[in-house]
Amino acid sequence: MTNPSKVIGFLSITHNWDASLMFVMGGAILIFAPFFYFLKNKEVSTLGMKIELPSKQAVDKKLVIGSALFGVGWGLVGLCPGPSISALTSPGISGFAMFDPIILIFLFSMAIGILVNQNLLQKTIQNKN
Repeated sequence: MTNPSKVIGFLSITHNWDASLMFVMGGAILIFAPFFYFLKNKEVSTLGMKIELPSKQAVDKKLVIGSALFGVGWGLVGLCPGPSISALTSPGISGFAMFDPIILIFLFSMAIGILVNQNLLQKTIQNKN
C-alpha cells in the first residue's frame, strides 16, 4: 500500500487490473475481524481502558462527502494517509531515495485539510450554540 502504482493498478479496473492489493486488504480483514467481534462485547481493554466503539450508524452528508474526498484522493495520487507516512522512507514515485516531494506535498495537503476541517467543525458547533 506504500507503492502508488500498485494502488492505482488495483483501482483501475479498465486496464491491467492488479489484484495484489486485495490480498493485503483480505489478510488485514481476516486478522482484524475476530478481534473486533471479541472487542465489541467487552467494555474494558486489557490495559483497563474503556472501549468506546462508534454507536452512530446513520449515513449523513459529512460521511458521504468525506468518503468521496478520500476515494478521489486515493485514486488520483495512489496514496492512503497511513501508508503515505511509511512511504516517506521508501523509494519514491519521483525516483528520490527518501522524502519524495510528491509524498511530502500529499502529507502537507492532508495536514492542511485536517486543520481546515477542524476549524470548520468548531465554527459549526459555535454557530449551533
